[in-house]
Amino acid sequence: MRDPYSVLGIDRNADENQIREAYRALARKYHPDNYADNPLSDLAGEKMQEINDAYDEIMKNRKRGGNRQGGSSAGYSGGSSGYADIRSMISSGRYDQAQELLDGVPPAKRDAEWYFLNGSVLYRRGWFDAAYTSFNNACNMDPGNPEYRDAFAQMKRRRAPGGYRVNNTGSGSDCTACDICAGLMCADCLCRCCGSGC
Repeated sequence: MRDPYSVLGIDRNADENQIREAYRALARKYHPDNYADNPLSDLAGEKMQEINDAYDEIMKNRKRGGNRQGGSSAGYSGGSSGYADIRSMISSGRYDQAQELLDGVPPAKRDAEWYFLNGSVLYRRGWFDAAYTSFNNACNMDPGNPEYRDAFAQMKRRRAPGGYRVNNTGSGSDCTACDICAGLMCADCLCRCCGSGC
């Protein structure tokens, strides 16, 4: 393998933020989805693999003692343990960053954990149908995992008639579509009672 620092185009003294930024920029540029139906798609897939391998190598070396800057890595390094940073991003509400790293995982390496985390990001963004599909894939790939089963069961309950809820306030109170309609009807009645004619 080529020198991982030269693959990412960074100096050996780069801090972890610089490493992450270089990785993300290259992942956006060479992600295979950008080259769909393009003769360069195979080449882009190989380049993306080389970028992932270089990032993984640098972060492993730093965790073994070569990390003088401190901090934590943020990226996919393969297998369930490689998703710890993505889980942390999701739990702290950094959905864009989590999705960016998830999108950088080559399709051939997307395992049940990947689909579960992808579903978690989609769910928190309110994209319930896409989240349902991801959770379903996670369960199909690893049916014995209780975390995946619980998430999928929750999505099935939400898909049941009257099950979808909107909760964008962060206040913890759910608001159904019926609640929204009832609120609008009440507002209309108040306007008419006050004589504004709206």
